[in-house]
Amino acid sequence: MEWELNSVLLETTSFFYSSIQWRYFHSSTVGLFSDDMKSFIVIIMGVSGCGKSTVGRLFAERSGARFVEGDDFHPAENVEKMSRGIPLDDRDREGWLRVLAGIVAKGLAEGDFVVLSCSALKKKYRDQLSGGDLRVRFVHLAGSIEMIEERLRHRKDHFMPPTLLKSQFDILEAPEDAVVVSFEKPPEVIVDELVKKLG
Repeated sequence: MEWELNSVLLETTSFFYSSIQWRYFHSSTVGLFSDDMKSFIVIIMGVSGCGKSTVGRLFAERSGARFVEGDDFHPAENVEKMSRGIPLDDRDREGWLRVLAGIVAKGLAEGDFVVLSCSALKKKYRDQLSGGDLRVRFVHLAGSIEMIEERLRHRKDHFMPPTLLKSQFDILEAPEDAVVVSFEKPPEVIVDELVKKLG
């Protein structure tokens, strides 16, 4: 009788720990967010060169979200202007932000889980993107201008020249309610932090 009881306890304990291990593994890979959080938008923001696209793609892959590259929606006029070293103003960004805000609203309405990369430098830009919906979370990749300058000097595949960096730092209004992570860390480490803070 005692042997049978010990066998039952052993099997129960083994099942319990196996269950814990599976839950830990599942929560740290694709499908990080539960079904009731799928209608959720994460906007990776910050100045040019901070790693928004790289971090956004990695986080989307890790969490099972759909990644949207905000720069892909700039009109040709904006790209041409930035390529000539001319900073965009509010009027230039107006239509671009309207399109991105539409993507966010559509994702929320359809119960989608979207990770969007967008500079979102000013508070009014972020307000337009979120529409005041608390399911929209911002992640600010923050750090020094010196670090970004070094990165941009070696970046050859982007339309925005390093000369525009200071203009972005000049208008940046650091968000008070965002998850803030240093962009000086490796992208994989940043994503690990986001999993812990947003998961």
